[in-house]
Amino acid sequence: MSVLALEGATYRYRGATEAALDGVSLAVEKGRSLGIVGESGSGKTTALRLLLALTTPSEGQVLFDGEPLLRRNSGQARRLRRAVQPVFQDPYASLDPRMRVDRIVAEPLVSLGVELDGARRRARVAESLAEVGLDAEALGRYPHEFSGGQRQRIAIARALVTDPAVLIADEPVSALDVTTRIEVIELLDRLRRERGLSIVMVSHDVSVVAALCDDVLVLQGGRAVESGPTLDVLSAPREPYTQGLIAAIPRLGVEP
Repeated sequence: MSVLALEGATYRYRGATEAALDGVSLAVEKGRSLGIVGESGSGKTTALRLLLALTTPSEGQVLFDGEPLLRRNSGQARRLRRAVQPVFQDPYASLDPRMRVDRIVAEPLVSLGVELDGARRRARVAESLAEVGLDAEALGRYPHEFSGGQRQRIAIARALVTDPAVLIADEPVSALDVTTRIEVIELLDRLRRERGLSIVMVSHDVSVVAALCDDVLVLQGGRAVESGPTLDVLSAPREPYTQGLIAAIPRLGVEP
């Protein structure tokens, strides 16, 4: 059974003549990573917003632990927000510059009402930082004191602190240099294996998906045009659109 899924999901923005997402189905399996690729306007961000329950589909449904996600079910929504955590594109913009790292990483625990006393909360925060390769000395520092790669590690630690089942990563390495991209991809892959995490990653860079993701979904104009195991899709794409993406996008240095 999938942890998180879209089933025939369609989303139309108010006043738009065409759907931003049109009848898309996908499944996020436990311990596996799914890459969503496509050009700007293909529906990638809309799909992530649906998976994060930030948007409700116009048609179709979102499934969480095999059950339809019901908008009015507050208990189900709380479970999803703890189990499904985002990692955003820009580590410079996603961390509050006025907050120290200890407060940044603890923020989801506070906002989701996770009941921990001060000592246990500090220990949980320190554990999350250690998992991403940062020591306790980072707790009292501010975001501007870190490199871009370290900031993204802090953002990942913040996502891990609630012990999620799924990470939703929106272009998580696009703002980083090539060497740091590889390091962060390797970190995400290690966390997936060690924690049994599921990962959904949107990327415009096919080589990033090749390096991290078990499965891939190709979107074009809001529709799914190709999907399957990453190696199969990227080594022998059937659709001309997929072939064009592979040929046109700069490589990270990791071949499918």
